[in-house]
Amino acid sequence: MHRRSSAYNFIPDGSTKYIESRWDFTSRDNLKDEAYKDYYELGEHFQLGESGEKHGGHCTNYSCSAPHCACCNGAGTVYAHDPKEHKLGNLKVPDENGDPTRTRFAENDTSFSYERNSTYDWFGGFGNNLDVENGATSDELLLYEAKEDDYEIFNLRIIHRKNRTGFEENRDFPVVMNSIIAGRYYVTEFLGSAAFSKVVQAHDLYSGMDVCLKIIKNDKDFFDQSLDEIKLLKFVNNQDPADEQHILRLYDYFYYQEHLLLLLNFCEQTCMNFRNTTENLVESRILQCTGCRHKLKILRLLMPLQVITRQCLEAVLYLHDLGIIHCDLKPENILIKRYRTCEIKVIDLGSSCFQNDNLSLYVQSRSYRAPEVMLGLPYDEKIDLWSVGCILAELCSGEVLFPNEPVVMLLARMIGMLGPIDMNMLKKGQETHKYFTKEYDLYYVDEDTSKIEYVVPKETSLEHHLQISDSCFIDFLKHLLEINPKRRPTAREALQHPWLLHSYVVNSF
Repeated sequence: MHRRSSAYNFIPDGSTKYIESRWDFTSRDNLKDEAYKDYYELGEHFQLGESGEKHGGHCTNYSCSAPHCACCNGAGTVYAHDPKEHKLGNLKVPDENGDPTRTRFAENDTSFSYERNSTYDWFGGFGNNLDVENGATSDELLLYEAKEDDYEIFNLRIIHRKNRTGFEENRDFPVVMNSIIAGRYYVTEFLGSAAFSKVVQAHDLYSGMDVCLKIIKNDKDFFDQSLDEIKLLKFVNNQDPADEQHILRLYDYFYYQEHLLLLLNFCEQTCMNFRNTTENLVESRILQCTGCRHKLKILRLLMPLQVITRQCLEAVLYLHDLGIIHCDLKPENILIKRYRTCEIKVIDLGSSCFQNDNLSLYVQSRSYRAPEVMLGLPYDEKIDLWSVGCILAELCSGEVLFPNEPVVMLLARMIGMLGPIDMNMLKKGQETHKYFTKEYDLYYVDEDTSKIEYVVPKETSLEHHLQISDSCFIDFLKHLLEINPKRRPTAREALQHPWLLHSYVVNSF
């Protein structure tokens, strides 16, 4: 087995060979998407790379678009999309966004090069072929040039066995323990499944790392949504090269056996198992504090919960500063990378959007959905703060704060626990009429009798639900769960709350 800085150089038994092809995706209206494919056989590239006879050991006879192929070693690291600038002989691969294919040229060797220094070149040379004399007006040319920076390209590699079409008998990707995916990833554990994906833990036979493979179901809508997630992860990861913002890292992505696969960094578990694990960890550290069971409970829960909450808000703030709303924060989407340090990663940007997008009316999982979304009001990044509040209460109590019930029942629980909804919100909500009468009483229509049934909210409190008397913590939670988004804090404001600045120590009790 040979090790190079290419993405797919592993040949399991020395005889099996894989072919990799690559497409460019563009989104320019009224232009045919540029699609180019470069097929290469790794065995042949190994021989060329080992020979040392052609330009210092790397082949220059191939015009190759793959950034991590064996012939050009276009990658600076094991995984894709990392290098800022890589030089190899006369080959130069600079890119400020970490995509080696954005600009690529050879100073003295034009047989191994292509230039993409303008949007005209990116879109198949369309700009160079504009009919200035007979077709395009000056206004049209100005409009075209003004949009040059509005588009980006990223590439999707297709991996398949040599001399195989790649069509599968079953639309469902078979997850088999101890099997090898794409000739490289040894499956060690099935981690779970969601509406449009499966996730497995795998051992990377090339790098020796444990990784997660997110396998997207063979469905166009799921495929398109996952392409959005790739775009967003590439964007947020490139803005955080030091990996300090608690967002999951995308190592690579490729198409294999009719499925899109995302290669992600491995984390231990989700926050779903937070209570049991943290109780055991904290108890083992503070055996000297055996005076009061209630105080021990605070240490067991609130100390690590404070650390997790701070990191989660830092991740949310980072996304919001980039103009991104997560739109699906919940315990399943917060991974614990290391339990002993309570290090977390926020995952799943598949539902995320930019704040200037055409926002969907239906976002967020129901139990973590902000009231303004339920009522059909305009929303912004503060819906993520509501979700963080729901998550925090759930991790503290071990129970979902607002169970997955019909929306009218969720609204009744919110009102009973947090107080009435502002009349101004009810009047402006596009969905208000579905849950409130003209007198603004909660109601629903019984499916069996078709009669209107009224819902009376049951009064309770966060203190009663959580069974915790820490007033600073309760105040923090109430701020996050403010029904009116105008009074709800931003992530930056929430990070300055006294509870997150408070230090829990044993002698403080």
